[in-house]
Amino acid sequence: MKTDIQIAQEAKMKHIKEVAECLGIVEDDLEFYGKYKAKFADSLWEKIEKRENGKLILVTAINPTPAGEGKTTTTVGLGQAFGKLGKKSVIALREPSLGPCFGVKGGAAGGGYAQVVPMEDLNLHFTGDFHAITSANNLLAALLDNHIQQGNFLNIDTRQIVWKRCLDMNDRVLRNIVVGLGKKTDGVVREDHFIITVASEIMAILCLAENMQDLKERLGRIIVAYDYEGMPVTAEQLNAVGSMAALLKDAIRPNLIQTLDNTPAIVHGGPFANIAHGCNSVRATKTALKLADYTITEAGFGADLGAEKFFDIKCRMAGLKPDAVVLVATVRALKYNGGVLKADLGEENVMALKKGIVNLEKHIENVQKYGVPCVVTLNRFVTDSDAELEFVKEFCEERGCEFALSEVWEKGGEGGIELAQKVIATLESKESCFQPIYEDQLSIKEKIEKISKEIYGAKEVSFDTMAIQAISKIESLGFGNMPVCMAKNQYSLSDDPTLLGRPTDFTIHIREVYVSAGAGFVVVITGTIMTMPGLPKQPAAERIDVNEEGVITGLF
Repeated sequence: MKTDIQIAQEAKMKHIKEVAECLGIVEDDLEFYGKYKAKFADSLWEKIEKRENGKLILVTAINPTPAGEGKTTTTVGLGQAFGKLGKKSVIALREPSLGPCFGVKGGAAGGGYAQVVPMEDLNLHFTGDFHAITSANNLLAALLDNHIQQGNFLNIDTRQIVWKRCLDMNDRVLRNIVVGLGKKTDGVVREDHFIITVASEIMAILCLAENMQDLKERLGRIIVAYDYEGMPVTAEQLNAVGSMAALLKDAIRPNLIQTLDNTPAIVHGGPFANIAHGCNSVRATKTALKLADYTITEAGFGADLGAEKFFDIKCRMAGLKPDAVVLVATVRALKYNGGVLKADLGEENVMALKKGIVNLEKHIENVQKYGVPCVVTLNRFVTDSDAELEFVKEFCEERGCEFALSEVWEKGGEGGIELAQKVIATLESKESCFQPIYEDQLSIKEKIEKISKEIYGAKEVSFDTMAIQAISKIESLGFGNMPVCMAKNQYSLSDDPTLLGRPTDFTIHIREVYVSAGAGFVVVITGTIMTMPGLPKQPAAERIDVNEEGVITGLF
């Protein structure tokens, strides 16, 4: 069996201008990054802005397991399948972070014969967007520390600095550090912190900004610290906005690449869904909706994280209305939720499947709470028995969902035709009545409780004393109407990653709350979630190499 990277390296890619031509995009509206990558010029939006939107399809999944679900693979394969059916479609994905690529999770290019290419470029430096975000983030940190060193005219309380440096890498030793050691000229000694780039507020801002003006306004609202009177100090007060925007002037433009079947794929932005809002950029999605009849996008991890934030943050802010949801699962993952060990997942076990399918059931219920039609798809494995597949099919149909098997990993677009047909039938027969799960005017605490109880299924929500104090301060500063961005582990509906299936009678623990004023949401840290991940005992980086011809191996 060929590896993903072998399949990708054998792909027959078209020049990116040919891929763009099938969407009616001319060369003058592209900025090329070699033969197979391009950014959209600002002139493109001016030409397409007044077109009607196509249909918006969100691909999400059950909670991830070591057995694998294949959400991005399904997204890519579904887009390829639409092409096979003669439909004009575009895939809209996030860019991968280097952290997972060299850690344990992997990248975000899909898999098998449902991938976007060039795969190595996408999973490594791509068009430099993440480097630009990292540089802008750390420029603001440098300007902040320099301001303090040069006299601190804004009276910044160094004990209340909230802006953190970032790096697009899993590096646990940078979570908590001390800066300013050495001579007096080396700065003020203080505690500092790093987060991974995809958790940075600037990543969120880039993904939510409509245009350069909106970007600069959001950058200006970033709160970097509080002064001795407890009032916020912003990036605008540090005169940092112009220079940060200059670093981001190219990064704000969406990127165009292609699938193995040469289907257009717009890949832009990459916030994690467990510690950020987990969706690709608003600009990318809105551009895709103007260019094609069907836009297939994805949101990170399970529907409790990525889909909830897609609905309650991205769609709310951008005025988007999703027309359908594809909910991805596997028999193997459902049996894992039912208590089967990973080594035994290849054996038929309908009893374990019945026990574990409650995880899928909860995600179906959650999607339906938002009023969006749902199609469930199973990524089929050769070990799946007919009895197992039939059980899942009946289970979904009994709950008002269309159901389809997917074999896109093995067969590419051909393996997604059944799914594509079910999605089209759903779009034609069911109308989306999308509504966010909570109203803007609810208090921050009420929003947290609404998500925790209705989406996660928690019985109670507990707030640490510091979290309660933070909420009170955030609301007193006028940020109470913002949506909340829940940072929670991805493996469980609860904040305890060991509670699989559909846990009940659990408590969600709120550890920390802070405002991302530029992004426009309040971040809520639950359980033991970390904003700077660490590498595993045997990181993927140990298996990656490149030969004298420049061919990369071991990436996947």
